[in-house]
Amino acid sequence: MRQSSSPAIPAPYAERLGLPWWAWPVGLAGAGLLAAELWLGATGLRAWLPFLLLVPAAAAALWWLGRIRVRVGDGELRVDDAHLPVRYVADVVPLDAAGRREVLGVGADPLAFVVQRPWIGGAVQVVLDDPADPTPFWVVSTRHPVELAAALLAARDAT
Repeated sequence: MRQSSSPAIPAPYAERLGLPWWAWPVGLAGAGLLAAELWLGATGLRAWLPFLLLVPAAAAALWWLGRIRVRVGDGELRVDDAHLPVRYVADVVPLDAAGRREVLGVGADPLAFVVQRPWIGGAVQVVLDDPADPTPFWVVSTRHPVELAAALLAARDAT
């Protein structure tokens, strides 16, 4: 008896574009130094107010900078709250730091959708094939450009 082979469902890809570990102590130390400068000479509650405001604000800003998630699954690419059905993906090009710089450089297309984080070297360029959308391509930062490109192409081929 022969078993029917169903197409393999591609494994979903998920990544968080968080900050490097060293950005947290640097950012919090910078907020602490600024608070210490504002504290000089103050007395009472005014002495502690800069610390109570600036250090949590710096922590919130650092968290906000690293909140972006990239995900391939359920037939679409999700980057933060933007989503792209994989049926519109014509091609995916993994980019290293030099390739990303070239795509986003002087001759960049102003209609491109870009989510890039400067502390992440790699990216993918997702070329679109959607006549109803003027966006020619997406450029998305990723620490694993080859894996993200493979996941997108596999998801597109599975649909």
